[in-house]
Amino acid sequence: MADVAAKAGVSRALVSIIFRGKPGASQETRERVLRVADEIGYHPDNAARLLARGRSRTLGVMFTVHQTFHSDLIAGIYPEAERLGYDVLLSAATHSREEAKAIEALLGHRCEAVILLGPDAEAAYLDELGRRTVTVSVSRRVPHAHVDFVHSAEAKGVRQAMDHLVELGHRRIVHIDGGRGPGSAERRRAYRAAMRRHGLESEVRVIPGDHTELSGIETGESLLAERDRGKPLPTAVLAGNDRCAWGLLMSLTRAGVDIPGDVSVVGYDDSHLSHLMPLGLTTVRQDAVLMAEHAVRFAVERLEGEDVEPREAVLDPKLVVRGTSGPAPEPQV
Repeated sequence: MADVAAKAGVSRALVSIIFRGKPGASQETRERVLRVADEIGYHPDNAARLLARGRSRTLGVMFTVHQTFHSDLIAGIYPEAERLGYDVLLSAATHSREEAKAIEALLGHRCEAVILLGPDAEAAYLDELGRRTVTVSVSRRVPHAHVDFVHSAEAKGVRQAMDHLVELGHRRIVHIDGGRGPGSAERRRAYRAAMRRHGLESEVRVIPGDHTELSGIETGESLLAERDRGKPLPTAVLAGNDRCAWGLLMSLTRAGVDIPGDVSVVGYDDSHLSHLMPLGLTTVRQDAVLMAEHAVRFAVERLEGEDVEPREAVLDPKLVVRGTSGPAPEPQV
């Protein structure tokens, strides 16, 4: 600002007034100062100005690099944050960078609140974090933690998927578990409950896994090995999420298994890649945009002075039927 003032032949105070859009300078002087600023490449540092007033107006978002659904959530976070006058700063968790490090980096950059996408951290850490700063957890609910939560009604989504498969005549329906992934425990319980409700308790089978393509590939290879030993393939698989479903589809189709003629596959999330595959994935849709908007609003409302108990937004999921689910195959005689 001092350089602009010197070259424009005005005081630094007048430059400050002009950059802040305040009255006090003639139109001619205003245009000259802005022209000089443009010539020397000066732009006001909004972040520094906010910090000088004790605010950064920045929301930090922790996400996992390889989770495609997280990119859908981030795409929804940006416009809502901008609408409310906030910037967004991202920090990624990876195989070599744990969540706590990603979160602490956000706090080190003066983020006023953190939005955690599918956090895997211990409940005690999340509770402590929520007492240090405004915190919102998306896709994972942690009872009694001092954190706001946004997630879908997992049981309702699984129930829709299971009803769909049973109506198509499927009985041998297995579930690939999501391990410690967000929503996995609820989806696992809902699968078991649905199988009991449909009188299929003797067919219940939960295969250990996680929310990765590798989990689906390994499950497919295991099921194919069982088939080679004389055990029939399940007629339908409810995967822990879309990524796991994609891995399973790759494994089965490479081995010549007809999808959905031999095996129907259902995922969970409806991430943006679900409908771009050669065979569209039947999946349970979580509304990423609506989840993102709730998360941003929860954070901003707390920052703007609403001192309330931890809140929870539970959004209805919806089954999206595409090409990977169909009628159960006729029993072999």
